[in-house]
Amino acid sequence: MKDDYTLLVGTVQASIWRSDDGGDTWTRAKGGRPKLPWSELQCFDLAVHPKDPKVVYAGTNDGVYRSDDRGASFERLDSALNDYDVWSLAIDPVNPDNIYAGCRPGAIFRTKDGGANWEHCAAEFAEYCANVSVPRVLTMAVDPSDPQKIWAGAEVDGVRRSIDGGETWSRVESLAEPDIHFIAVSPGSNGSPSKVITSTAPEVYLSTDVGESWSTVGARENFPMTFCRGLAVKPDDPNTVFLGNGNSFIGDNGTVLRSTDRGETWENLNVPRPNSPMWVFAVNAADPDLIIGNSHYGELFISEDNGDNWNKLEREFSEIRSLAWTPN
Repeated sequence: MKDDYTLLVGTVQASIWRSDDGGDTWTRAKGGRPKLPWSELQCFDLAVHPKDPKVVYAGTNDGVYRSDDRGASFERLDSALNDYDVWSLAIDPVNPDNIYAGCRPGAIFRTKDGGANWEHCAAEFAEYCANVSVPRVLTMAVDPSDPQKIWAGAEVDGVRRSIDGGETWSRVESLAEPDIHFIAVSPGSNGSPSKVITSTAPEVYLSTDVGESWSTVGARENFPMTFCRGLAVKPDDPNTVFLGNGNSFIGDNGTVLRSTDRGETWENLNVPRPNSPMWVFAVNAADPDLIIGNSHYGELFISEDNGDNWNKLEREFSEIRSLAWTPN
């Protein structure tokens, strides 16, 4: 099992790390950086090509990088994104040449040719927000059942939505909470609409009408801790959703929650106590039961049975912002 996949870890100030044996051994990915040494790169997001497991994109504080060898080496895609911190990436699962990048300062870029050329989308963001100063688009998601619908969440600046493949964007005024941490889409099927699941610091919101209205899950009353972060939808089951939870942004405890009804109810999973909130997850259709998550401050946890049981890897890192795994 461990030889079946490559695990990639994007860190702050320590670049991208790679293991092709399930976390037993690690090497730093190779790459170049014009301004600072590659070893000091900050990697905010990692995205695996849905149809070619060798191709991985990285959103960094030096624009967007691409790997064609499962993350062993990366090359920068020279573009206007070089002047931005790229905090989030979303690949169209139907046409993977369409990729969306969320940035700081607040901006969204789109490519229609796999990253060769990028255009600045007409999405407006605040120039300044309290607590984070310059807004950053922390999360982006494409609706798998309707890729014309794209979602973007900005920290302390709300949700943006496109229903025409990124041509136009509007602010979702119906969601009053502006501090967006993560957006995931549970695709519609058998006549049921897609469900947009959005995490904020104190709550999780659900929408089945393209963001026109939202319900809450009552995190303060129902979750073991109230700080909510990363989300992941199980690739083969849109009803199953994972959520990273913790006691604060800089807390010392965390856990993983799982829903089997598209976010309506949640159960606390048996994760060895993390040293900080659980942050993001890596899933892949190549093995839908393999779920990998990390704590904010460098710990990695792996489940091979859809979250029922978890093991902590011995290797620990600096602050982790992104994860991905791809089949070997």
